[in-house]
Amino acid sequence: MVSINEKLISDILNSPSAPILIERAKLILDEEKKRREAFYNQITEQEKAEFINGEIIIHSPVKKTHNDVSLNLIKIIGTYVTEKDLGFLGFEKILIQCTRNDYEPDLCFFNKDLASTFKKDQALFPTPDLIIEILSKGTEQRDRGIKFEDYQNHGVKEYWIIAPKKQMLEQYILNENRKYELELKSKSGEVIVKTIQNLVIPIKTIFDEQLTHQFVKSIYK
Repeated sequence: MVSINEKLISDILNSPSAPILIERAKLILDEEKKRREAFYNQITEQEKAEFINGEIIIHSPVKKTHNDVSLNLIKIIGTYVTEKDLGFLGFEKILIQCTRNDYEPDLCFFNKDLASTFKKDQALFPTPDLIIEILSKGTEQRDRGIKFEDYQNHGVKEYWIIAPKKQMLEQYILNENRKYELELKSKSGEVIVKTIQNLVIPIKTIFDEQLTHQFVKSIYK
């Protein structure tokens, strides 16, 4: 099966205008590179911003349902990772650097070996093992579209998309062909975190503060 990227390249090369198209694309990307450098110099720790296909995306404040799910996941995964000494959990303002774009996922996990290379003043981060995006009306198209493709192409091993209103979790795992396969889509049961050793989370816990508290207590036992 021919991949989308290979088909796009083939279509361009089969066109008599290929040299013009390639030169035009190069000029656009060169200008985009300058805007990206300016983006790095302009962003602050106070704002959640991403650089996507040449545009700076400033995110609106999140709603409480989004924030509640995020806090629950930080408590669950953050406590587990810290107690088991498994790596580093980043959230909200961790800027992930891809080939063309820069993203700030809601949560991302880096294994211990990779995390051990991070410096205290590090501002740009490499590909994590796990990325979690919590959907909102303004971000769903990107989370399911360009981010899905970019995370897949850059080898993010596990990608979760969480719909807080529906209390639904989707878990995608990178297969041997470097394509995401839907491993789980559910409102109930358990999710086995493939990239974090022995971590199994009851899905309802993610959406319930009291259940989160109980789960976190169990980690210390």
